[in-house]
Amino acid sequence: MSDISSRIDRLPTTPMLKKVLFLTGIGWMFDAMDQGMVSGVMAAIGKDWALTTSQLGLLGSIGMLGMALGAGLSGMVADRWGRRTVVMITLIIYGISSMISGFAPNYPVLLVLRFFTGFGLGGELPAAATLVSEFSPAKTRGRNVILLESFWAWGWIAASLVAYLLIPAYGWQIAFIVGGLPALFAAVLRKAVPESPRYLEMAGKAKEADALVRIMETQAGLAKVTDFPGPKRENGETPRAARVTFADLWSGTYIRSTFVLWVIWFGINFGYYGFVLWTPTLLVARGFDLVKSFEFTLIMCFAQLPGYFSAAYLIEKVGRKKVLSLYFAGTAVAAWLFGHAGSTAQVLAYGCLLYFFSLGAWGCVYAYTPEVYPTAARASGMGWASAFGRLGAFTAPFIVPVIYSFWGTDQGYTNVFIMLTAVFALVSLVTGIFGRETMGKSLE
Repeated sequence: MSDISSRIDRLPTTPMLKKVLFLTGIGWMFDAMDQGMVSGVMAAIGKDWALTTSQLGLLGSIGMLGMALGAGLSGMVADRWGRRTVVMITLIIYGISSMISGFAPNYPVLLVLRFFTGFGLGGELPAAATLVSEFSPAKTRGRNVILLESFWAWGWIAASLVAYLLIPAYGWQIAFIVGGLPALFAAVLRKAVPESPRYLEMAGKAKEADALVRIMETQAGLAKVTDFPGPKRENGETPRAARVTFADLWSGTYIRSTFVLWVIWFGINFGYYGFVLWTPTLLVARGFDLVKSFEFTLIMCFAQLPGYFSAAYLIEKVGRKKVLSLYFAGTAVAAWLFGHAGSTAQVLAYGCLLYFFSLGAWGCVYAYTPEVYPTAARASGMGWASAFGRLGAFTAPFIVPVIYSFWGTDQGYTNVFIMLTAVFALVSLVTGIFGRETMGKSLE
């Protein structure tokens, strides 16, 4: 274990860690706000521009294609240039593209802008989660990353409020403008976020890493310990770790972890975006008006918060594997119930369960993923897993309307959620059987 990793793992929660978590979370919240507003925009823009279900499906999917490309590239770049650099650049790309989307004159232009919005968003999330994970000691690492992911809930709540209060009055354009401007502000705030000490050590910048950890040790009232000797060059600098390639992720060392993560990421993206992007539209098709569907979605979004907080508590008590399997199984059951809901009360109750378990699962996925790779491969491994997952998010918005249209309004609605139930159940099984436990272990 390296000197820096050992020193970080013995720390309590310091003011520097709180600052990194909060400022990274603010950007995460606005990322979520953009994603949340897409579902409201799809329901509104379909009427304004008289779009077909296929065109709406492409609108929901094109951002995911951008996210896949952004995640894959940003992971490799973050392992070369640093986590903080990638977080800053991608947030700016996302904010500008989102804001300009509000002025799109036609459907093709909007598709291009949504692609670049997704590119920035997809690149930012894995790098941000890696940064928080690497700043955290082992005993609170999983909880901290889930708390970071919990900012997603506030972004979705804000998006639901915009959809409920502003889109009916001012049109869908306002949603993108309102989402883009704060993201640029968050990019400015993140200038105060330092680089990951673990990355700095891995990159051969031992003095910079030591200075950051000394600050946290001082904040915690701990003296620097000297009994964790890391590898040193003759000049006192830490040697750089070997670069990890895409092929290495599928080598004997990492293949099991990579396989499990790719299944998890594809499944949760396919299942989650299969229902969240289409929920307002499907509810409208079932007879609820647009405003009422936005109202239902807003209520369901509040159920995300206890989902995150319960997962954050359990993940440090019973372990990653058990919590992941439990919350994926819970999501499968909730999807089945939501697909068979026969009344307004059941739609709300089962919808809240669906958001509770699915977002708890999301938090666990972001906490678990950085833990299965060492620092030299962490951002790349997480980036490629996220990229593959976004392909699931890309295909789901196309498959959902096909199933829905083929079977008709009532049976199609039910069959969509039967399909999603099967996906979540499969992910739960793969995680429980093949996943490995990382609770309390050093990141190295």
